Amino acid sequence: MTYPQVQLSATQLQEQLLKTGDFLHLTRSHEHQMAAFSFEVDCKKNASKALVSVLNTGIIIFEPLNHTSGKDIVLSSAVHGNETAPIEICSGLIKKLILGELPLAHRVLFLFGNPPSINIEQRFVEENLNRLFSGGHSQDQGQGEGLINKERHRALLLEQTVTNFFNKGQGERFHYDLHTAIRGSKNDKFAVYPFRHKQPWVKEQLQFMLACGISTILFSHSPTTTFSYFSSNNFGAHAFTVELGKVKPFGENDMTNFSDVNNCLNLLITGQPLTLAEYNKDNFSFFEIDQIIDRHHQDFSLHFSDEVENFTDFPIGTVIATDGTEEVKTRKQGEAIIFPNANVAIGQRALLTVVPVEITPA
Repeated sequence: MTYPQVQLSATQLQEQLLKTGDFLHLTRSHEHQMAAFSFEVDCKKNASKALVSVLNTGIIIFEPLNHTSGKDIVLSSAVHGNETAPIEICSGLIKKLILGELPLAHRVLFLFGNPPSINIEQRFVEENLNRLFSGGHSQDQGQGEGLINKERHRALLLEQTVTNFFNKGQGERFHYDLHTAIRGSKNDKFAVYPFRHKQPWVKEQLQFMLACGISTILFSHSPTTTFSYFSSNNFGAHAFTVELGKVKPFGENDMTNFSDVNNCLNLLITGQPLTLAEYNKDNFSFFEIDQIIDRHHQDFSLHFSDEVENFTDFPIGTVIATDGTEEVKTRKQGEAIIFPNANVAIGQRALLTVVPVEITPA
């Protein structure tokens, strides 16, 4: 699909946005560059005002003007362009804020990560954007020395934007990077908690995930080049990669499946009380990463079908992949597969395995 591209001036962009509130449409029609502009909006529900700043295509900030913000919140989607449900969730929140239908309590940065990939309805254009943070945009990653592409430029821009946003704020920091998975999952919604570098897992954040309808948590125990890890590691933000079901085209998502997520994000950005259930480990399924399986050879294959869901476990000693002449086998009781993708570039991750784990949050 080719999405019509236009070049509107800042004044024209502002007029259209104030009329429709549809920032996603403007992002898609200016997939590489959008003029920067800012304006104020009045909330229809109370006397609050907000400053809206469009910095570039897919990048928009809302800041309350009547009071001091206690939280600095980043909500990102479309880091993979074909993961449409999170895009639609964020687009709806942005529209309500612009049209004055939500009272803003905290600073919020919305990011549509990869607009060109949204328009072609693909995961990415040239390279997986969610492998390009924390310096990944400047690393070889098996793609060849000195590789430059638009996704690498975009990763740097997103890093700079998040850095400036957090540095200008004074509140508690949050970053929820919203995704959907390539294949189905035994646990429809789940979240990846980035490596904390000896900092404790935060109980309240797990309770927030549960309120969003997410009870399966995967704990990472090493640095990565994902967007959520960037914010967690560099700014101490409460951060998750949040997987909201399976990839579907625009218009095919049953948005009632995301009502808990949408409700919690509404309450978060408007500062309304969110009643969290008392922490009980029995409400969760906790996993940790066991094997990280990268593709090293052209001859790489997975030994299970595309219909096998995330979190499917295999008996110990099962061959789950072949990389060249090397067989990759499960090693532990309850070891399950997650994020399998045999079509990644050589040098990139093709599969993770996870095992159940007990954790004690702070």
